[in-house]
Amino acid sequence: MAPPRILLCGDVLGRLNQLFKRVASVNKSAGPFDALLCVGQFFPDSPDRLAEFADYLEGRSEIPLPTYFIGDYGIAAAKFLLAASKDPANQGFKMDGLKIRENLFWLKGSGKFTLHGLCVAYLSGRNSADGQQFGTYSQDDVDALRAIAEEPGLVDLFLTNEWPSGVTNRASTSGLPPGVSESSSSDSTVAELVAEIKPRYHIAGTKGVFYDREPYSNVDAVYVTRFLGLAPVGNKDKQKFIHAISPTPASMMSASDISAKPAGTTLSPYTVQEMVDGREAAKRSNDGVSDSQYWRYDVSQKRQKHGAIDGNKLCFKFVSSGSCPRGEKCHFQHDVDAREQSMRGVCFDFLNKGKCERGPDCNFKHSLQDEGEGYSHRRRGSENASTDRSKECWFCLSSPNVESHLIISIGENFYCALPKGPLVQDHVLVIPVEHLPNTLSLPQKSEIELGRFQNSLRKYYKSQGKDVVFFEWVSKRSTHANLQAIPVPSSKAAALQNIFNLAADKLGFKFAIKKFNNNSDGRNYLKTQFDKNFSFFYIELPDGTILSHVVEENEKFPAQFGREVLAGLLKIADRADWRNCTYSKEEETKMVTDFKSQFQEFDSNG
Repeated sequence: MAPPRILLCGDVLGRLNQLFKRVASVNKSAGPFDALLCVGQFFPDSPDRLAEFADYLEGRSEIPLPTYFIGDYGIAAAKFLLAASKDPANQGFKMDGLKIRENLFWLKGSGKFTLHGLCVAYLSGRNSADGQQFGTYSQDDVDALRAIAEEPGLVDLFLTNEWPSGVTNRASTSGLPPGVSESSSSDSTVAELVAEIKPRYHIAGTKGVFYDREPYSNVDAVYVTRFLGLAPVGNKDKQKFIHAISPTPASMMSASDISAKPAGTTLSPYTVQEMVDGREAAKRSNDGVSDSQYWRYDVSQKRQKHGAIDGNKLCFKFVSSGSCPRGEKCHFQHDVDAREQSMRGVCFDFLNKGKCERGPDCNFKHSLQDEGEGYSHRRRGSENASTDRSKECWFCLSSPNVESHLIISIGENFYCALPKGPLVQDHVLVIPVEHLPNTLSLPQKSEIELGRFQNSLRKYYKSQGKDVVFFEWVSKRSTHANLQAIPVPSSKAAALQNIFNLAADKLGFKFAIKKFNNNSDGRNYLKTQFDKNFSFFYIELPDGTILSHVVEENEKFPAQFGREVLAGLLKIADRADWRNCTYSKEEETKMVTDFKSQFQEFDSNG
């Protein structure tokens, strides 16, 4: 598939005739393009352009291609945007834009969405404390982007109205247009966000000039960011106001392509380099100025339930990582309970405000979790708790959330399904029908059926010249078990044990290794190693070797460890995160149909 072709535009200022005339010309000579993204002020800055502008927004003039804008301020902005907000079609949580009319979409507040495979994040409006309904962003919008920065996966494009303060640091002075170093139309909050989000492209307007900065390296990331500042439409200095890019989505790139650094790449403009004990260490240039990156959650509602003081803020660094470089000097709370809730998958915004603005698009839990993965602070009977768990669970067949179209075979105690975001073709999950946290505590009857499913998959993969790796991550906070089955080319099977051992060495642990001639003996051995008081990870290799590891209480162990290692072996590192590998429901249904037709002769439950 060819990379999407995107046009970028600076402040439109209501000059839609001039903009779309230029778009039509570029589309004819170098197109077709898939979308136009506008940053900076979109609405008119003087009344004499209002009639021209209204012709497009009210449907009397055509908009030539899908156009998205974030500059929601200027003359008549409130009139048009208020009407769009009240449109029933725009109700609900719509991060991919509120439809103003055909081919015109308003990116309101902040959010993240996918556009022709590209992951696009945005912050609409300017920084202001006056509480305007339109044209300014709120602290909630900023907090939502901070949460997005913590999610797996790369952001391809980040759209902001104003430039980030400090973006010209370390840049070549030969490329700086006159006046670009002035402080106006620069925003320190945007600088903090872009340093956290680390997009591949950052596009901004409002500065009145065109600026294509050299790519810069990111702290704690292997790839570079490119900053583009765009001039206003029809500017008198004839600076560039429209720019074309055609980036391959990060989700479709190899790890080597993502990490490539072009000639002229600079250090990040948002860090200063200091020599510490002879080593180079990165430090945020505004670390001593702003506390905003250290906190995320005002959990006063949660704290009131425990009788704590209202209004305390939690340290973001501590909650997200378990440690804070400020230590006792930190102004915010190092709350172990909030850290535990976060580790159990509770949504950041839910912890912060008691609600989540991302609605059904959020991948995290919207309820405080207890040790048994029920809902804490609610005194309920175990039967009701179990029922509610199964309603929330993705894997319970009785749940309204179950992706039933992904199921390929159902037995008495187990069923098989294709996963959301498979690592490779024919990646399969073997899942207990009952809502249980692991496959190692099941009775022998269930173990026999599991063995039949595993043998059926082994034979199926073998018919395709592949071997299968089974692995399971059993967290103390696991909800519904799933045993992963990932095929690898038989030619790579001999390397499996070595690559898993190398990955373990990097994390500072050693696998317990045992080899068995009989698969059931291997499973029985695993049951003797498993302790429900500890988290546990194990791998069943094609030659009968079992690798297992008991995860200590304070040990940091990546939940996607098995998938990440196999992604590296298969040279598809960009697919290590399942969110980069999602398909439409129609595509998933076809994948299931194709799999079932080939698997039928091997299926022990067929």
